[in-house]
Amino acid sequence: MKRSAMSVFGRFLDGLTQYFVDPIARIFGPSDDNYPAIGLQPFEGEPFAQRVEVSDGL
Repeated sequence: MKRSAMSVFGRFLDGLTQYFVDPIARIFGPSDDNYPAIGLQPFEGEPFAQRVEVSDGL
């Protein structure tokens, strides 16, 4: 009977530990982003020449 109770407690403790360790490992682990490293893109257009009035409308 005692072995069974300890087994249940051990599995509970393992599950609880995994519950906290997995997110922490994901946060502080290496990045898994697969985005291309393209950097900053220069603006090649024309700036807007007219002034725009913004009203509060509140």
